[in-house]
Amino acid sequence: MRHRLIFNQTLRCELDTAWLFFTNPYNLSKITPDDMRFEIKNKELPKSITKGLKIDYIVSPLWNIPLKWKTEITDVQHQELFADMQLVGPFKYWLHTHTFEPCAEGVSMTDVIEYELPLGWIGEIAHTMFVKRRLNAIFTFRRKILDHTFNNA
Repeated sequence: MRHRLIFNQTLRCELDTAWLFFTNPYNLSKITPDDMRFEIKNKELPKSITKGLKIDYIVSPLWNIPLKWKTEITDVQHQELFADMQLVGPFKYWLHTHTFEPCAEGVSMTDVIEYELPLGWIGEIAHTMFVKRRLNAIFTFRRKILDHTFNNA
């Protein structure tokens, strides 16, 4: 079964500033909880993503078990959106779309995550028991870091 999570946050900054931050692949580690032991494995990456860019990671989302994760940037619309799709990783399907829209307070940034777990009904039990909760915790952490970074919170 495919699931969808949506997270929205207002960032008090210019669109250029938000775009530069989120499209720099090295900033992903800044907004990922330390307990996930997130590590980019690519030797060199550009300072800004481009369509077709593939990024390899090691991440430990549950129980400190390291997993390989490879994503590809599948869409980039300058200062509007970009999307990354999992090529290798723990999900049967993963598409994360980041959208940016100017607003009165700065920038409205929205994450839409569409995902599906492997293993059929077993995956659905895992989703109910801990995967959805873990994804929510990761994005709650991101919200706090982004509030501190952009909103002086």
